[in-house]
Amino acid sequence: MTGLFNYIPRQSPIHAMTGAAKLVCMLTWTMAAMITFDTRYLLLLTLSALVLFRVSGIKFREVKVLIAFSAVFMVLNNVLIYLFAPEYGVELYGARTELVHFIGRYGITAQQLLYHANVILKYTVTIPMVLLFVSTTQPSEFAASLNRIGVSYRIAYSVSLALRYIPDILKEYHDISQAQQARGVELTSKENLFKRLKNASAILLPLILSSLERIEVVSTAMELRCFGKRSKRTWYRAQAFAAGDYAIMAAGGALVCISFLLIYLNGGRLWNPFV
Repeated sequence: MTGLFNYIPRQSPIHAMTGAAKLVCMLTWTMAAMITFDTRYLLLLTLSALVLFRVSGIKFREVKVLIAFSAVFMVLNNVLIYLFAPEYGVELYGARTELVHFIGRYGITAQQLLYHANVILKYTVTIPMVLLFVSTTQPSEFAASLNRIGVSYRIAYSVSLALRYIPDILKEYHDISQAQQARGVELTSKENLFKRLKNASAILLPLILSSLERIEVVSTAMELRCFGKRSKRTWYRAQAFAAGDYAIMAAGGALVCISFLLIYLNGGRLWNPFV
């Protein structure tokens, strides 16, 4: 179950940063990517994100589940954009350079290709940073980070618990699945897809019941410890800001400023090479 909202311990400069600084950097990095459609800037951010991923020591195989899910969503998004708006890039860039024509309004234009490239780059800019934050920040430190930027500690702790229990729920699903298969319930590729889905649905009830039992145990333990009684709380994993944390947060703010500067220089969010 490694790689799905799991903290992966390593000895790296990114792991050593405080969770709050990493959270601010991730949010500003994402904001910078969402603001602009300048392909050159998005490409630079993508390369920088990949470098940071390499520095962290996290292997792509350790987060392959989330990468695969994000890739499927990215492909689906681009396919739907093309199906419903095959000329959207032409409208945005105010030019039309047709490369291949299929039928009706469907074809391949240089403008549409550039727009799809920008959409893909936005994914490749943000996904590595989100994976970095999740993989290099412990859940308790993540909760402390949310609380430090103004989120209620009750909400922050709920998010922390959710991230902490996702791997446990997946492991429990795997254990129940193995038990069902030992009883003759076929869940492998030997059975057809619809039969497998029907058999997999039999796992949901015991999984839901065990999850509800887990929730009751945790909520009772928190209630007995008077969780939520006070307006503030301390955090075991909270860290004080160091010079590197201030520097990385300033760099994140600078990225957002560059995005706004590019809007001013380009006369809009788009970088238009067709004019």
